[in-house]
Amino acid sequence: MTTLICDCNQTMPLDAKALGLSRNEPLHLHSSLCRREAQSFLDALKNGEATVVACTQEKRLFEDLAQQARAADPAVPWVPLKFVNIRETAGWGRDAAQATPKIAALLAQAHLPDAEPVPTVTYKSSGRLLIVGELGRAQMVADALGDALEITLMADGALSGVPAQERRYPVIAGEWVGLSGWLGAFTLQWQRSNPIDLDLCTRCNACVAACPEQAIGLDYQINLQACQSHRDCVKACGVAGAIDFQRTPSIESAEFDLVLDLRPTPAFERHALPQGYFRSDDAATLMRLREMVGEFEKPKFFKYKPSICAHSRNTQIGCNACVEVCSAQAISSEPARQQIKVNPHLCVGCGACTTVCPTGALSYAYPEASALGVTTKTMLATYARAGGRDAVLLLHSQGRGQVLVNQLGRDAQLKRAHGLPARVIPIPLWHTASVGADVWLSMLAFGAAQVVVLATDEEAPDYATAVQAQMAQVQAVLHGLGCAGQHLAWLQATNAGELDAQLKALPPVPVHTVPVAKFALTSDKRSTLALALDHWMSHAPDVAQWPQAITLPAQGAFWGGVQVDSQACTLCLSCVSACPAGALQDNPEQPELSIIEKNCVQCGLCVTTCPENAIQTLPRLLLTPARHERQVLNRSAPYSCVRCSKPFGTLKAIESMLEKLSGHAMFQGAAGERLKMCSDCRVIDIYSAGDEQRIV
Repeated sequence: MTTLICDCNQTMPLDAKALGLSRNEPLHLHSSLCRREAQSFLDALKNGEATVVACTQEKRLFEDLAQQARAADPAVPWVPLKFVNIRETAGWGRDAAQATPKIAALLAQAHLPDAEPVPTVTYKSSGRLLIVGELGRAQMVADALGDALEITLMADGALSGVPAQERRYPVIAGEWVGLSGWLGAFTLQWQRSNPIDLDLCTRCNACVAACPEQAIGLDYQINLQACQSHRDCVKACGVAGAIDFQRTPSIESAEFDLVLDLRPTPAFERHALPQGYFRSDDAATLMRLREMVGEFEKPKFFKYKPSICAHSRNTQIGCNACVEVCSAQAISSEPARQQIKVNPHLCVGCGACTTVCPTGALSYAYPEASALGVTTKTMLATYARAGGRDAVLLLHSQGRGQVLVNQLGRDAQLKRAHGLPARVIPIPLWHTASVGADVWLSMLAFGAAQVVVLATDEEAPDYATAVQAQMAQVQAVLHGLGCAGQHLAWLQATNAGELDAQLKALPPVPVHTVPVAKFALTSDKRSTLALALDHWMSHAPDVAQWPQAITLPAQGAFWGGVQVDSQACTLCLSCVSACPAGALQDNPEQPELSIIEKNCVQCGLCVTTCPENAIQTLPRLLLTPARHERQVLNRSAPYSCVRCSKPFGTLKAIESMLEKLSGHAMFQGAAGERLKMCSDCRVIDIYSAGDEQRIV
């Protein structure tokens, strides 16, 4: 693979020799690769190797040059082109002279193969657009889109101006009930309660002129509060018969592909709106609407394994983290099926659900954690090999986050800002909430001194709470292991100036004394957490000073145990059947409840299932071998049948039952004595008793 670097008209102090050594290839420094030295790019294409160009500003130009070269000379082979930004992220900044290790890391990332393709979600739109709002404004917008889309209007709001008399678009009139769906599959519901049927109305305006209260406007809807029931409008309507005050209100529905909602109150009270739903009639939105006809695809961002989901068991709700954090309301509870349901058409790929999922039942697929692990290991290894120290990974979104990083680089070039420090390596993600404790802990194990997550104004407010709760878990573990300093940080910025200030205010980089880990990230969250934790426990300092257990914050705990009230627990073992992770276990040899804490995900299903309210979760991380071993929580002597002496229950459970039923009329005398028998003896006793009547 060929690498082309350019110092952009000598505005960046690039060390071509050092970068070439990091890449193990000779690099020639260009200063005008996109202009006077463009022939170097064309010559590189003839080598037949994939080419990395360290410039994103002129990406379009280089792609056009490659296409023209192939068209002019069929002998020019088709080679993959990749682009990486080293200018705003490293070369333009106060620390540019020290940024060679970071630039080497960025080049190494660009040379990695593309991630494996993921399944896609398909939308189909034939251009059926619903515009909801004040009729005059809605008609004006419809006129701008009518040549490209099939438009229906819904009158909503006080009429301003005079709507067109010509019937150009169908008009829905009625009371808004609701809207659901997504691009290509919206369903509108409304109640037809107004006396005027707009499908029959001819817009002759006779009713408007006849109404003595002026209760009928040019939207041809009757203000029933102003109407005095003169019914002059009915007479004026005549043969058209469009007005009927006796019409029974009914709920109607219709299907649309796109919705432009111009009402003050949106149809969806959520941060992430469905694809195909718009709230503005500005020029940019109208252009997007015109283009949204056809078939569209997006990645299916998640994978779901219901077999390890801790959401529910036996209609009892345990972990509800993904449902609560989803900003698109794409996740719903299905307790009857003991799982959740994720609607891929509503999912926007934020990945917050995968971050808060304690079991890994929901995992992120764009890209998978394993691919991100390879990227991180490669970048950090290259950074260290090029002489870099104390690397800080800045995780930012490919959208607004990338814009802020680029703006900060340009401000630094103009001496208005410091820019990204030399040790801060940016890593773009589809969404910053898509990675969590397993990835962060692994990144730190791979050699990063700090992991910083950049949030902008595009993230839902709930993400900050969820992500910082996960950070608190990881930080508590590292502090408990004796690793001082702040290893994780959350930055919030809405402009380049704020980002610059936040980077300057980052806490001191912790001293990194742990050897670089060799394990690979897996798509199994619990396995990755176990690998990372084992690495940190094997190399963390001051083992002798470790506590037996690290107390973890209750919110978002991935590890822990349970506390059982032995006086209240009857060892019914309903908690064992409810446990989705196999952490709670019984003993087939005797009445006993035990736990393997490394399996516990703190979902709380045992708490909600216990009929005696005898269980409490205990968020903690055991640092002793007991974490991997069975620990007995409660045990009881068996209760033996009074007839055959066979054990058939626990002493506590049978005594509790006898106490509760002692005053019941149906369990007196022989019937009460049968409660002390096993099932076989109970049947024998019933059929051998001569003083009982039977219905045959």
